[in-house]
Amino acid sequence: MTDASKNIHLLGICGTAMAALAGSLHAMGYRVTGTDEHVYPPMSDHLRRLGIAFAEGYRPENIPPDAELVVVGNVIREANPEAAEMRRRGVPYLSMAEAVQRFTIRGRYTVAVVGTHGKTTTTSLMAHVLVEAGADPGFLIGGIARNFGSNFRVGAGPQFVIEGDEYDTAYFDKTPKFFKYRPTGLIFTSLEFDHADIYPDLDAIRTQFAKLLAGLPAEGLVVACADQPHVKALLDRAACPVVTYGFEPGADCRLEEWRAEGTGARFVTATPIATGARQGNAPGERLTWSVPLPGRHNALNAAAVVLMARHLGHAPERIQAAFSTFLGVKRRQELRGEAAGVTVLDDFAHHPTAVRETLAAVRAAYPGRRLWAVFEPRSFTARSPRFQAEWPGAFTGADQVALAPAFRPASGGDMLDTAALAAAIGALGTPAHAAGSNDALLDYLLAEARAGDVLLLMSNGGFDNLHERVLAELRKR
Repeated sequence: MTDASKNIHLLGICGTAMAALAGSLHAMGYRVTGTDEHVYPPMSDHLRRLGIAFAEGYRPENIPPDAELVVVGNVIREANPEAAEMRRRGVPYLSMAEAVQRFTIRGRYTVAVVGTHGKTTTTSLMAHVLVEAGADPGFLIGGIARNFGSNFRVGAGPQFVIEGDEYDTAYFDKTPKFFKYRPTGLIFTSLEFDHADIYPDLDAIRTQFAKLLAGLPAEGLVVACADQPHVKALLDRAACPVVTYGFEPGADCRLEEWRAEGTGARFVTATPIATGARQGNAPGERLTWSVPLPGRHNALNAAAVVLMARHLGHAPERIQAAFSTFLGVKRRQELRGEAAGVTVLDDFAHHPTAVRETLAAVRAAYPGRRLWAVFEPRSFTARSPRFQAEWPGAFTGADQVALAPAFRPASGGDMLDTAALAAAIGALGTPAHAAGSNDALLDYLLAEARAGDVLLLMSNGGFDNLHERVLAELRKR
């Protein structure tokens, strides 16, 4: 396989990372095709805007006769008809992560953002800062960055920014994807149990992060959240300097005086000790930052970006100027519309911690308004009974909770009991309703929502286009 391929075909092309890779390859001049199923926006629409053709439904004939490489997403199983066809024809293939390293990273200084939470927003903000500072980075993001209208950038500069996922690589490679990116700089946001479909417990996940830290080059840098106990416990494994940030007093870069400002926030970073970064904060330095992102968790994400950007040589005033123009990421507290006095927001949250923090952020951004948490348990972790006891406390920041049925894939398995969850949330003092279908959920929201309400819809899938269906009905009032 050389870089003069006639065609590169992607299996699972509408996945967030796969769509970003497809866009990058297309921009580099390759003829890109692909296949997926059960597609939904924004990635399907994004590929169509780029002019990248893809088929819906896996069939052997979808692989073009002149395909010289097939890139296999981690959603693909060995028995997939197109995976079987590529093997039968002897077409070379790579995992998505391997293809990213070969075609887009290409040996550049890679800043990988890893952790259970905050990866997409932090990666987007890091990429935006470097672009605005004139560094011309490449990037690959697990969501559409609104400043770019895209989730990828080829870039000609010396750095590449990527969202590093601990999920396994492919059916033929069960190691985490983030190893393939060979990062130099690492932003480590958080560490909790997730991906219950591939990890039996938190220790199994910790083992992979420990290996990642131990494999970093000596000239690298780890920027890590001091507020996360499972993160702190691994930092002595790092083979390079470490700088911590957080609200905790012991952080190298401490966040202070956080306060909400409209749909954003203001905070101070204080550095009682040297950070160890080339251009890091000096001891005793206090800097004030304003970000158009709500919530304390987003202040932490921004502080991590500050430290990495300064390590890469960018001055505070350039970083703040970039913060001021950051537009966020689609499906991350994204305003989908307002109708009949009701505000509808869209978010990707699908883990108890993410739901809890997202509710707190939206509460700060929309004070005094009745806040609805409308949740679809769709990811394997969210819909499994693993967090049945933890979920109720995640919703206490809402005034009303409405639950969709747990998504039921063909594989079946034990499921989250949403009726029991609604009862448990109610027992904690927050009214909750479990709908029997998405159509019934729509009817319930339309019957109960009133002017002034904020509906926060959370799902890591398309949620049956509930956002637009709610808005369309409300506009008829």
